[in-house]
Amino acid sequence: MSMIQFTRNYTDRSNDYGFQFEFFCDKCGNGHMSPFIASTVGMASGVLRAAGSFFGGTIGRAAQAGTHLKDALRGKGWDDAYASAVESGKQHFKNCTRCGKWVCPSSCWNVARGLCEACAPDLAEEAASIQAHVAVEQAREKARTVDHVAQLDMQSHRAVVACPRCGAKVDGGRYCAECGEALVAKNQHCGGCGHELPERAKFCPECGTARGR
Repeated sequence: MSMIQFTRNYTDRSNDYGFQFEFFCDKCGNGHMSPFIASTVGMASGVLRAAGSFFGGTIGRAAQAGTHLKDALRGKGWDDAYASAVESGKQHFKNCTRCGKWVCPSSCWNVARGLCEACAPDLAEEAASIQAHVAVEQAREKARTVDHVAQLDMQSHRAVVACPRCGAKVDGGRYCAECGEALVAKNQHCGGCGHELPERAKFCPECGTARGR
């Protein structure tokens, strides 16, 4: 059962010339690559194929036979290499007896508790994480108590991101830095009747009062 638990998270890196497997931590994904185990049958078949590419004929047919032999023996060769890799890989991981996961000892194992950090978190790490998160929450709350736009007059200022005349990007100020166009329109309401004036209107459409009076 322990072997099944350990091998549930791996990648087969084997090829025609041998066997190799990469095992991963069940918690963080850190990996360990098993030693490469050469396949005698696979190497012999590869040599025959290389020779056949130069000479053809009988050697080429021998290479084909070697491939069939390799395929026939691959099952046992793979199983043996796999079992060896598993036994070797176990030395680089810790098995949590609570959840059954195999984890890397460097990042995901609580030595003091003898369990993985998912089952027994490191209290010092948790305390540091909690303090950081609480500090961020407190900073947000403190920021909400401060008026960051006290100087902004939402009634008399026309918020713009580009100059209405030349289209230049506006970073603030009362006039465009490129063409001098006024960016803050004053007296948006008629001085005579209080009616809201359309942008660029010179006279009030309701009472005829000139803008700015």
